[in-house]
Amino acid sequence: MARVLTGIQSSGRPHLGNILGAIVPAIKLIDQNQEEAFIFIADLHSLTSGKGGELRKQNTLAVAAAWLAFGLDIQKTTFYRQSHIPEVTELTWYLNCFTPFPMLANAHSFKDKAARLSDVNAGLFTYPVLMASDILLYSADLVPVGKDQLQHLEMTRDIASTFNRIVEEDILTVPEARISEEVMIIPGTDGQKMSKSYNNYIDIFLPEKELKKNVNSIVTDSTALEDPKDPDTCHVFKLYSLLASPEQTVKMRANYLGGNYGYGHAKKEFMELILAKYSKERETFNFFMNNPEEIEKRLAEGEKKAKVVAMDVLNRVRTKLGFR
Repeated sequence: MARVLTGIQSSGRPHLGNILGAIVPAIKLIDQNQEEAFIFIADLHSLTSGKGGELRKQNTLAVAAAWLAFGLDIQKTTFYRQSHIPEVTELTWYLNCFTPFPMLANAHSFKDKAARLSDVNAGLFTYPVLMASDILLYSADLVPVGKDQLQHLEMTRDIASTFNRIVEEDILTVPEARISEEVMIIPGTDGQKMSKSYNNYIDIFLPEKELKKNVNSIVTDSTALEDPKDPDTCHVFKLYSLLASPEQTVKMRANYLGGNYGYGHAKKEFMELILAKYSKERETFNFFMNNPEEIEKRLAEGEKKAKVVAMDVLNRVRTKLGFR
């Protein structure tokens, strides 16, 4: 049985891009296949950019609540917080000592900020090694990634192969990437890729009044109400079509092309679609956020299972390196 592993950072509440691009596809994959699944919340990774402890705790609960709200089956899945398996930090130190400086200096996560080195902390620089440890500590066979994340998976493969070669034994499983050609790039409110970094995301779990304000922030052009509009260049239409049925999409396209249909109308329909489509998920999310002990109970169960696997791999590494 192949073991699949994926994770999401707790740098903020999950937005529509996270849900459509990661959470929903992962749950579908788990439900449709017999593969063993490890799903984790990457709360240690979030420390490279945000230092506030209480906010991180709330974000971590929100990420967990989102997975549960969309139907993650914790009986089929090992569901855990990265930080609650401290063995990952020990493995990261070992792997740091097998990772060449040029590899890290070439990582996108570092190069994007290399022009402002005062903004780069050591955690950001060694980010790919912690990511490699996340994967290698659990002997993952397959890691679902988008094309923009492929570099990190290739680095993980290189680190594992280098370690195995130097210690002259295949201690670490060299993972394969599972790249879906269907992975969607979810546009944000300004048309760029939806991202917390760009502050251009849609949070479907907001209360209705705040959600309306969020939806109304989607950038549109100045085409007059009575004039026809191009749906293919409109951010509202693109977001709407990701959630709508084919029939709903056809109808809105006709409204755009027919004129006398404003962007305010489109945003109102998008808002109503979110409320209708995700009614159950919003309710479940709020239940878990109001009852954090229910989240803790589910995560603790997964962390107990994850620790068994982690200790087995780490003990083999320790033995090989002479630390046991």
